[in-house]
Amino acid sequence: MRQLQFLVFFLLYFLHPSLSSSSFQSQSLRYKLHRRIPHRRHHAFHLKPLYLSDLQRQHWIRSTIKRNLANSDNYHPTCHQSTSEAFEMPIGSGAYTGIGQYFVRVRVGTPAKPFLLVADTGSDLTWVKCRRHHSNGIKEKKDNGGARVFKPEQSSSWSPIGCSTDLCKKTLPFALATCPAPDSPCVYDYGYSDGSRAKGIFANESATITLSSGNKTKLHGLVVGCTTNSSGLSFGSSDGVLGLGYSTTSFASLASSIFGGLFSYCLVDHLAPRNLSSLLTFGPTIFTSLVPSTPHITPLILDSRLSPFYSVSVKYISVDNETLDIPSKVWDINSGGGTILDSGTSLTVLADPAYKAVVSALSRKLSGLPLVQMDPFDYCYNWTSIKAKPEVHIPKLVLHFEGAARLEPPSKSYIIDVANGVKCIGFTSAPWPGTSTIGNILQQEHVWEFDIRKKQLRFEHSKCQQH
Repeated sequence: MRQLQFLVFFLLYFLHPSLSSSSFQSQSLRYKLHRRIPHRRHHAFHLKPLYLSDLQRQHWIRSTIKRNLANSDNYHPTCHQSTSEAFEMPIGSGAYTGIGQYFVRVRVGTPAKPFLLVADTGSDLTWVKCRRHHSNGIKEKKDNGGARVFKPEQSSSWSPIGCSTDLCKKTLPFALATCPAPDSPCVYDYGYSDGSRAKGIFANESATITLSSGNKTKLHGLVVGCTTNSSGLSFGSSDGVLGLGYSTTSFASLASSIFGGLFSYCLVDHLAPRNLSSLLTFGPTIFTSLVPSTPHITPLILDSRLSPFYSVSVKYISVDNETLDIPSKVWDINSGGGTILDSGTSLTVLADPAYKAVVSALSRKLSGLPLVQMDPFDYCYNWTSIKAKPEVHIPKLVLHFEGAARLEPPSKSYIIDVANGVKCIGFTSAPWPGTSTIGNILQQEHVWEFDIRKKQLRFEHSKCQQH
């Protein structure tokens, strides 16, 4: 049996937008997303590398939140303009390359060149792989991660950010303090816990977008990281990262500030065919046409202590209508808990008290099935035997949010395929105290709309197929 290594890498990167065109005031952005994944008959994969990558990302999430708690600075969002259209760009899954994230195609520079970036709601940093000419005419070494590289000298809209500017010294994430000359570029050097690194310079750039009306236009004033040196498997399958996190320096903040304060996405089944598409949208969306019923609505917590992550308030979790015994402090940021949604994490990670309660409840319902050992999960089952076990039913998991919103994911999102005939309870644990993370597998087959202006999260079940 051929096995597919399914790696999830936390790619934190940065794109700070400041869009400057009054022509956008009656427009909005919509991105086409394609979930590109191997055929389901080839779905067997090793989940240990995925688990380790998620674990490394959780270390980064905890350290980021810890740093935020020690920093009294608050993020103040910009005002939002009204819009009436949508803007879309192709986006696809990285599963076919061996990672568990979603890709978006973004056209950067003038003339615009396409790049495949990881769509990351946990990142305020956006960058693309670059190759620059220095003033002495010497080229920097080409990145080994792929053939697509951005060449800033070929873009007329490229404008490096100086290291002496307040933007570099006070705002840009991971900027180095070194500044050999006032006109030297602002340099960043970001290191990841798995040994991966990204080094480069910040600049203002533009991206070309296509509005739902069919008209093309430019997003100006984006802050883009030009990575000239990267290492690690994390960067081997993409050309960089699209930062969708909540901060002054992310693409999402700029785009939503101009296009109605909204963005949304719909993630198809993580094992869907490569040609199945869905949408990442900025501005007024096709939300109501994608789903037949009224969406679930819950407050979107935009807390500087959790920035750049988007947080929600979980009230409780139930299994087969039974409320699980999970301390309320697990869901309370003020008590060391809290919950975030993260498109860059695959498996849903629950703080230890919640993890134990959820896994215990689900495993009791599945106790009639033969157990199979499958690292790193605690409970895996020989699923081929379920037809011979009519007394065994698949338990129904529900996450109950503040405001009566309920996430009722399909069972394949929490009892997941790991090999032919083998399924596992697809949660991992995080140390307590700590933050829980709703990963992209649990988010699949739902529309998620982030309303920054109203501080609301709207979601509803959907097949996420492009209409």
